[in-house]
Amino acid sequence: MRVIVLGAGVVGTTAAWYLSCAGHEVTVIDRQPDAGLETSFANGGQISASHAEPWANPSTPAKVLKWLGREDAPLLFRLRADPRQWAWALAFLVECLPARSLANTKQLLALALYSRDRLAELRRDTGIEYDHRARGILQFFTDAAELERAAAKAAFMRSLGSEREVKSAAETLALEPALAGAPIALAGAIYTPTDESGDACKFTQGLAKLAGARGVEFRFGCAAQRLEIAGDRVSSVVVASAAGGEARISGDAYVVALGSYSPLLLRTAGIRVPVYPLKGYSITVPLGEGDVAPEASLTDESAKLVFSRLGERLRVAGTAELTGYDTAINRVRCEAIVRRTRELFPRLSRADRAEFWAGLRPATPSNVPLVGRTRYPNLYLDTGHGTLGWTMAAGSGHALADIVSGLHPDVGFRFLG
Repeated sequence: MRVIVLGAGVVGTTAAWYLSCAGHEVTVIDRQPDAGLETSFANGGQISASHAEPWANPSTPAKVLKWLGREDAPLLFRLRADPRQWAWALAFLVECLPARSLANTKQLLALALYSRDRLAELRRDTGIEYDHRARGILQFFTDAAELERAAAKAAFMRSLGSEREVKSAAETLALEPALAGAPIALAGAIYTPTDESGDACKFTQGLAKLAGARGVEFRFGCAAQRLEIAGDRVSSVVVASAAGGEARISGDAYVVALGSYSPLLLRTAGIRVPVYPLKGYSITVPLGEGDVAPEASLTDESAKLVFSRLGERLRVAGTAELTGYDTAINRVRCEAIVRRTRELFPRLSRADRAEFWAGLRPATPSNVPLVGRTRYPNLYLDTGHGTLGWTMAAGSGHALADIVSGLHPDVGFRFLG
């Protein structure tokens, strides 16, 4: 079949790769001049399969109330006159119920572990380079009560197949000596040795080149405007070029992988999906000779930040802001990330040269992505991955290629349709 993939981020590009491997003729459409230039551009870098849990859990509502009014809050709701935002927020609260949160955790973990294995196969088969590090993820705590609660959760997550090890403060420093310079008292950590990190943008652009070499066509500078329907099928997608003017592109099947912008296109076909943008921030610090920076990927539980070393750069990312499609950089939030980075790693000489970035994560209220078939038999979704797009891209892309090819994916995940 000829398959049109809408979106060239890490999710769309990976889906295109697997669709091509399955024997389909693939065309990828994206409004940017290259792959991976939106949400995939400067994310936190973690491939956190063993930490795949929903933001929507029983403890979150109380934390959100505590954070109200704080401009640097890890999760900030900026309420707007937007019915979609209010509907999403109410649905998010429902997903915080214990039974819903548990079911969502199982779904996320199943897809994330499957994705980790598919990514390892892809890396082995292609030799793709993306500043990959397989040193695990160390989630450290400064509050003993928080660590105790995390240790109880770790025991439960191990029963579901997640590898989580509880570490003392001394063991935490042995795993990541760079934390020894921080003027904080560590309580301990949760270590997931099989988790990884890497540059999602570098991976996406590298995979796009590999896909192009095997015949996948990438049409950049083309913004998808609307889907056209004929009978019970999508007949074409209308795109606008940067130079102006519209064109129709037709195929046998269509995959919407436009991240936070997926709902806007799907509405043109009468399809509503519960995806809303969560704005996230990151800083990228260049590393110089003599700098003491972490070697492992870290999660700072108190500040809700992640740290990943990407070659000679340190990426620090976190926070989520529910503020519609605004992508403007809030310097207060970025400078708060810089302050925490300096506090934890005082021997970074170039923190003042940090590059700021903000991007929109496509989040569902449950945090479970939408992967599979819609009511139109030739229209498919691969979107709504929230903060776990890099973690679950390979798994959802491989599974989607199976579905498009009429096969059943080999993973216990609730696919659409």
